[in-house]
Amino acid sequence: MKRSWLRATTRTLAELLCRMEVIGIENVPSQGGVIIATNHLSRLDPALVFAYLDRDDVSALVADKYKRYPLIPWLIDVLHGIWINREEADFRAIRAASQYLRQEGILGISPEGTRSPTRTLQPAKTGVAYLADKAGVPIVPVAITGTEQAIGSWLKLRRPGIRLLFGRPFCLESIERQHRNHDLQRNTDEIMCRIAALLPSGYRGVYHDHPRLRQLLEENSPSGHIDRLQTGLYNGVTK
Repeated sequence: MKRSWLRATTRTLAELLCRMEVIGIENVPSQGGVIIATNHLSRLDPALVFAYLDRDDVSALVADKYKRYPLIPWLIDVLHGIWINREEADFRAIRAASQYLRQEGILGISPEGTRSPTRTLQPAKTGVAYLADKAGVPIVPVAITGTEQAIGSWLKLRRPGIRLLFGRPFCLESIERQHRNHDLQRNTDEIMCRIAALLPSGYRGVYHDHPRLRQLLEENSPSGHIDRLQTGLYNGVTK
């Protein structure tokens, strides 16, 4: 009940205060374990993604530094969030997240680990790739734009334009023990390039010239598939 009320309230506030454009939400599976992997521009990002996910089993990994903020611990408790220490390899949090996914929950994570100071994609950590492999779940890439300008717009009494673009789910290749580091990095790059493919060019950052991103764009652009990818018209899981 609290989660449904909180989601509805957050969505109402978002649409009152912002010019929201949400595309491809139908790409999020209605049931089963899944990771929502997003770029990270603002503290608003997790709340907005949560507001538009029509599932009552949404959770997220949350940096434990937010425990000292007013109301945040209560919100995280309502959302069944999982606290994580970003300063070390927090295996307790990874085990809890893996268990949550295996119980068919939906988990939001930013592979970059923190907000981008430049609005563009930063080098991602390998934790999301490890978690997806351990839990055996698909990933839905999400591209967020506009939240980095929200506060500045509000100070000028303007409604910022914010866009959430949900891509199609995909599964990663398996990680082989003998090639663990290589495979983790390959899968991390795959996640980030899938996100980058949904972002405008100016947001792609360190992945802008990545060969895998170029491949994704080239594979889809000749017949216009990239446009359908970016407008969220795909369904199902691909690999």
